[in-house]
Amino acid sequence: MDIVYSVNRVPIRLTDERWEHIVSNKAYMEKYYDKVLDAVENPTWILRGYAGALVAVLSVAKQNYLHVVYREVNRDDGFILTAFISRKLNRRMIIWPRKS
Repeated sequence: MDIVYSVNRVPIRLTDERWEHIVSNKAYMEKYYDKVLDAVENPTWILRGYAGALVAVLSVAKQNYLHVVYREVNRDDGFILTAFISRKLNRRMIIWPRKS
């Protein structure tokens, strides 16, 4: 298990069980372990997810975005739910960085 800190300074866990879930459903993700952690700590954007989840997005190539879905349970705990690569980015859902 690895722990990184979100932009809100909340510790976010990536458990072995969650990582196995991610790579068993999306084998291409196996090489992105470090990028998944980096996306939470140093995202390009944060999107509003469903049911209180957040989505850290990191641009990994031209028109390819790593999406890491995670939840901040409280100020002292959070966890990664899933991760995937997509060519699309829903800019209407961006909540960080906030536009002035």
